[in-house]
Amino acid sequence: MVCPVSASKPPLARFEHVSLSFETPNGMLKVLDDVSYEILEGEFVSIIGPSGCGKTTMMNMLAGFQTPTAGSVTFDGQPILGPGPERGVIFQDYGVFPWLTVRDNIAFGLRLKANHVPTKERDDICAHYLALMGLSDFANAYPKHLSGGMRQRLAIARAYAVKPKFLLMDEPFGALDAQTRLNMQNLLLQVLGAEGKTVMLITHSVDEAIYLSSRIIVVTARPARIKRIIDIDFPYPRQEAIQELAEFSEIRKIVRELVMSEYQAQQAQGGVVRFSDRS
Repeated sequence: MVCPVSASKPPLARFEHVSLSFETPNGMLKVLDDVSYEILEGEFVSIIGPSGCGKTTMMNMLAGFQTPTAGSVTFDGQPILGPGPERGVIFQDYGVFPWLTVRDNIAFGLRLKANHVPTKERDDICAHYLALMGLSDFANAYPKHLSGGMRQRLAIARAYAVKPKFLLMDEPFGALDAQTRLNMQNLLLQVLGAEGKTVMLITHSVDEAIYLSSRIIVVTARPARIKRIIDIDFPYPRQEAIQELAEFSEIRKIVRELVMSEYQAQQAQGGVVRFSDRS
């Protein structure tokens, strides 16, 4: 199961009245506007909204890549001053090193000073994640020889190997075909059940958000504000069959209508439309 959420615990991550603006040739551009929400330990939270609305900016703030111009972003009660090993990041473009083998990609973070472990322990960790991700037969292969789904499995394995407390995922399955994407969602749920993690997922897919999440945060067109936070009460572990339930369809309808209203607002601003309501 995904780690149980305890409402009595302090939030693991917190956005408090966060705003971000920066100067452009056409004047000041506001990206985030007074954003406040919390993520508790053990939650799987999906952020969904129009393209370019600021979802990835929020993730980058939590990862330590971006700082707000107003408000605060904290992790485990402390201000975020930069990237840290307790926060693993997985990008849509996989982010694996093409010059390293599959095994060496997984081992990479374990050789760095922040996560360094002895050789025997490193070998054991690599073997564990190679097996967990179904990559044992490709341990000595290079990423160019892997399919898209396999490269994403490698990216997840590398992120998990350093044992981060929090996993940040920016549309990690967006480039995959529908069947591979569903297989990757199921694998992620299995890994979370075995390992346990707190997760923030950026996605454009309503079905993906509902299937994976304990909560969905819908954000507005730019500047991003919190439009609505929706609890997803389906128990873990989850099965594909829940996607055929009437309750799933009702949540899909609600989330889709919320997001589409923001796409309409974005179109009125002259923005770009990109939306998927299926995984």
